[in-house]
Amino acid sequence: MTISLEKPTRADRQPTEPDTGSTVEVSAPAEPPRRRFGVLHPVLAQPGLTLAVVVVLATLAFCVVPGVLTWNDPYLPDTDVILVGPSVEHPFGTDRLGRDIYTRTVYGTVITMSATLLAVSIAFFIGTALGLVAGYVRGIIDPIVMRVVDVLLSVPGLLLTMVVVAALGYGTTNVAVAVGISSVANFARVMRAEVLKVTQAEFVEAAASIGTPRLAILLRHVLPNSLSSVVALIPLQFGSAILAIAALGFLGFGAPPPEPEWGLLVAEGRDLLAVAPWISLFPGAVILLAVLASNRISRALQPDRES
Repeated sequence: MTISLEKPTRADRQPTEPDTGSTVEVSAPAEPPRRRFGVLHPVLAQPGLTLAVVVVLATLAFCVVPGVLTWNDPYLPDTDVILVGPSVEHPFGTDRLGRDIYTRTVYGTVITMSATLLAVSIAFFIGTALGLVAGYVRGIIDPIVMRVVDVLLSVPGLLLTMVVVAALGYGTTNVAVAVGISSVANFARVMRAEVLKVTQAEFVEAAASIGTPRLAILLRHVLPNSLSSVVALIPLQFGSAILAIAALGFLGFGAPPPEPEWGLLVAEGRDLLAVAPWISLFPGAVILLAVLASNRISRALQPDRES
């Protein structure tokens, strides 16, 4: 008996599957779903962001055309409707003098938002300038600026604003200035961190290597590329400024009566919470909505982060 060690030829091999000559068709990848809302898709696809934008637009309307959205005088008392609860004629009810709370809240938006805008503007421009100089010039200026910033951050914001208001005097404008000064440190630290990161980029080093003046590099390259995080901080600080201004108004540091400032509106009803809670609850709810809307928009504006 002999055993053959020869390998079988190709003709001797039996295919496991018949070759039918068919080709395998590769289907094209499925197309991504089309956006249903076009340009507004990023906003309309997120209910929280949509609600925040609606609140901001309503607040803007209160500031621009308060007389169109109300039908009562915010200062005129009416003895016939003292402490009347919420109704169709008075959506937020009335106070102890018969004044419509909704009307006073709408007109108070102008006072509170004007002070908030002034406070955020002061904090933004001063803080951005300090952070830009500290991060770009460096040297002895950087530690001096940052030690000042550390001192501002070490003091509680409300306490610092109360000290500044006590030095400047009472009033809405002085409250806005105090809140702005207390918020300078936040913008300065964020701006300095962004400037330090941008100055290490290749395009900045390339501009310096070809002899571009330092001031031109600062204005053309460093400043525009460092503002994204600082701009995203504005809505967040806007909400914080609203809370601070309302808190100081509640404590009596802001606008005097009978001005319909939001914090003062809440303070007017603190003695009547058991009898007429709507006097404080509705203005407080408006403050809460404005702050939450500002925080939500700030989250959406933050770079390299999904809302």
